[in-house]
Amino acid sequence: MRERKRLEEQLAADADLARRTGDVSAYFDLVREGENVEPELRRELTGLQQRAEELQTRTLLSGEHDAMNAIVTIHPGAGGTESQDWAEMLYRMYLRWAERQGFKVSVEDYQPGEEAGIKSVTFTVSGEYAFGLLQGETGVHRLVRISPFDQAKRRHTSFASVFVSPEIDDNIEIDIKTDDLRIDTYRSGGAGGQHVNTTDSAVRITHIPTGIVVSCQNERSQHKNKERGMKILRSKLYEYELEKKRAISKKLEDSKLEINFGSQIRSYVLQPYRLIKDHRTKTEIGDVDRVLNGDLDPLLHAFLVARRSGTLGTVEEVIEE
Repeated sequence: MRERKRLEEQLAADADLARRTGDVSAYFDLVREGENVEPELRRELTGLQQRAEELQTRTLLSGEHDAMNAIVTIHPGAGGTESQDWAEMLYRMYLRWAERQGFKVSVEDYQPGEEAGIKSVTFTVSGEYAFGLLQGETGVHRLVRISPFDQAKRRHTSFASVFVSPEIDDNIEIDIKTDDLRIDTYRSGGAGGQHVNTTDSAVRITHIPTGIVVSCQNERSQHKNKERGMKILRSKLYEYELEKKRAISKKLEDSKLEINFGSQIRSYVLQPYRLIKDHRTKTEIGDVDRVLNGDLDPLLHAFLVARRSGTLGTVEEVIEE
């Protein structure tokens, strides 16, 4: 059924492109006949270009797990409130991107900062090709701005790490031994109000052999939080095994870099000028607000194109730059 749906979508996209190109061709015929239809022609050409770019992005998503949902974890780097606030900005950016895509977001674990921002957040983005689109976001993100927390209004540099893994389907078997787990319960935190539990319903699961830790406090009951936490753990263990295989040929993965200066995959500069630069693809965007408000498509598309063409910058090249 999944394959049938995919093929039906491809046929529908082909029909849509044929209709759009036919409309553009008809407008060109009207122009040759002396009709003033330039505004309509420009509108059709712009729409056709956007649709073609969307479809090109989908053709670049051919990986084994690209069609799966994505589990995203964000951690601030050193720097206290500054980095925690930056981590929350990234979290908001991904939420708005998901909303633009029509994807569903469920928050699995949210740890607020003491003064502002977040200490960590894990959330699942559910939608067709969510992992394929977001996988290139794994790495360190750097922010340069005038700090809103500095009374002297000095420029600060903050770092936060993003890690994206696929949500593994239930039909993929991951053997997890009970003896390998340590399960702790605690009281849910958050911004307050009726959603904060008064019982120890939140669950933290530690996989002792690998040291992988997952937390879940989104559900009302401890049982549901444990069930959800185990699902996330299975996904992270699966990704962990994939990382081990990749490490044979590549010793240093972008996602394992230390969260500090020189290891970033992308820089967001708000001061003294405004520019976003992806250091792997060399893509630069001047409209910083548009990206922070969720318009990530140009950056995601550039990553997929560079990966397919073999021009994606390596970790060593990014650090050297």
